[in-house]
Amino acid sequence: MTARTRRPMVGGNWKMNTTFPEAVRLADDLKRRIGRLRAVDIVVYPPFPFIEAVARRFDGERVTVGAQDLHAKASGAFTGAVSGPQLRSVGCTSVLIGHSERRHVFGDSDVTIAGKLAAALQADLDVVLCVGETLAERDGDRTFAVCERQLASALHGLDATALQRVVVAYEPVWAIGTGRNATPGQAQDVHRFIREWLAGAFGAATATATRIQYGGSVKADNVAELMAGPDVDGALVGGASLQAESFASIIQAVGQAGTPSSKS
Repeated sequence: MTARTRRPMVGGNWKMNTTFPEAVRLADDLKRRIGRLRAVDIVVYPPFPFIEAVARRFDGERVTVGAQDLHAKASGAFTGAVSGPQLRSVGCTSVLIGHSERRHVFGDSDVTIAGKLAAALQADLDVVLCVGETLAERDGDRTFAVCERQLASALHGLDATALQRVVVAYEPVWAIGTGRNATPGQAQDVHRFIREWLAGAFGAATATATRIQYGGSVKADNVAELMAGPDVDGALVGGASLQAESFASIIQAVGQAGTPSSKS
């Protein structure tokens, strides 16, 4: 498998946005615009209360629905938390783990994230593991060290078979929601480092097959440049995924950039 044969993947993280009617309308609008696209795997991550309704809207379509987080326990006295089995029961097929807002706003530690990732796999959910550095860490030349620490902690104990259910998303914290994105060269450098680290931990074949998304102020007018990097396999999109037209434009651009002819 070569870099250009990895099927690109685009995720839309709605975060704590939309009401129920807005979520349904957005899903319906997205379905009209992207439901039949074939070149890209598409996942949307609505707020917890709307997952089932959105999943029903996409039933039979080429769009899957994920969750933005989960608890490390399958059940119990954890008021306000949501478990992997509960997510599966309402139509979820995947979950974001370790998003920077979970790490830096809610205080999820590396240990917490590792527990959540293991719980997701146990619940038969695919995982998008988010890693990335803050601006201070980048300015301190610690980007690779931070990503290595986050990867090693979250993936500890997994084998190559388990890693087949994991996508890595590189999200520089300083580029999320700021309008400032990593340059194509910066993104490719970190993606290449991540793939090399995966090769050392899980073998070259597994590393070559693992998809690595970029996230951080992704828009229709910059995603094609980002996708030019041979180790960039798609995008995890925040604010731009809340507008069906802009999200569809991003997906179309990723699909075009991800074709073998464009990277050969």
